[in-house]
Amino acid sequence: MQGVGLLILLLGAIVFIVFMTAKVRLHPFIVLLLTSLGVGLLAGLPAQQVISAVTSGFGGTLGSIGIVIAAGTIIGFIMEKSGAAVVMANTILKLVGEERSALAMAFTGGVVSIPVFCDSGFVILSPLNRTLAERSKQSLSVFAISLSMGLYATHVFVPPTPGPIAAAGTLGADLGTVILLGLLVSIPCILAGYLFAKVYGSRIHIDPAPLGEETGVKEEKQKHYPSVLSSFAPIVVPVILIALKSIADYPSKPFGTGGFQSFVSFIGNPNIALLIGVFLAFLTVKKLTGEVMHDWVALGLQNAGLIILITGAGGSLGSVIRETPIADYLTTSLSGLQLGVFLPFLLAAALKTAQGSSTVAIITTAGIVSPLLGALGLAGGIGPALTVLAIGAGAMTVSHANDSYFWVVAQFSDMEVSQAYRLQTLGTLVTGIVGLIAVSILYFLFV
Repeated sequence: MQGVGLLILLLGAIVFIVFMTAKVRLHPFIVLLLTSLGVGLLAGLPAQQVISAVTSGFGGTLGSIGIVIAAGTIIGFIMEKSGAAVVMANTILKLVGEERSALAMAFTGGVVSIPVFCDSGFVILSPLNRTLAERSKQSLSVFAISLSMGLYATHVFVPPTPGPIAAAGTLGADLGTVILLGLLVSIPCILAGYLFAKVYGSRIHIDPAPLGEETGVKEEKQKHYPSVLSSFAPIVVPVILIALKSIADYPSKPFGTGGFQSFVSFIGNPNIALLIGVFLAFLTVKKLTGEVMHDWVALGLQNAGLIILITGAGGSLGSVIRETPIADYLTTSLSGLQLGVFLPFLLAAALKTAQGSSTVAIITTAGIVSPLLGALGLAGGIGPALTVLAIGAGAMTVSHANDSYFWVVAQFSDMEVSQAYRLQTLGTLVTGIVGLIAVSILYFLFV
């Protein structure tokens, strides 16, 4: 197969992924593997070469980020169970003040969602949302959307959330650079989500449900919460270590080339940094027991397994595409279009809107875009990192009824479905576009 037929094949593959995951509801792992096999065979590759590309892509992807995803998920699970996420929220509130409590919830969401999935983070923090809404006599919608957009921003932009980690591994982006630029891009998105909630969300009044016995339960648990330092450490320390590795490995070698540079590069390796984060997460538990060190870790690994398998299948698709003439044809076709970061954004937005999962949209888009980085002018420097962030911006555009997070936000905020569309769906459109603008500014400045 040659020429336009290759482009039709790629578009057909995307349509197949969307249809099978969104309509037929076949699991993304199976869909991505079937797509990988179908693309390879229909493009004319020998059957054995297709199988080899699928298996090597799967193994190669997991070899680079499998441990990181597993460790990051364990950290998030332990922080949920120990109450460290709530301590982080309360600490940020104290720093910002209750008069700016909605803004505090937005940035609290941004911090909490770095290790914890956004839907879990929303569930954890929703009682605090209700308390603040009742205290301030504001609509619960203001706090719900501020928190939701804050959680969503770092969920799609900042590792060790699995989606950005997987995309960074697939695209060969430096993880430290993705973290630093992801944090930078997250800030305008969080602020945009907050302003949207204050200006538009406040028009839709939702009274917080009576707190009832929840407050008493919360206060009882508060006595056993970890300290502020230990609560922040599992997130902050790995991020610092990974960032230091990026500095240590910089061509100018600011830390020299001796033992210290090697040590920093070792402990800042994402696999090692996240493993350190796991042990720091253990310190947030009042009493280390076999249940914590075995059962909690096992439950975290169960959650990680699904993401790891989907990530590997996405790597298989990218590997197959690289083996076919699709990459060469698209490289030739796109070289003069100067689409830059817009193509990754549009692909991810289309997949996200169609099938609901931001993580699946990120992983799938990364596999498709990986062979095209050269044609898009994103192969060198910080180009791969910006591609990860452009995909992340698309992967939050938009959240609606096929997204589990949409229902978490709606149900835990007493929203009717029509209200959730006006608040959550429109809010993710706004923040996704702001994310694209932020990434585009970085692209035009540095690429």
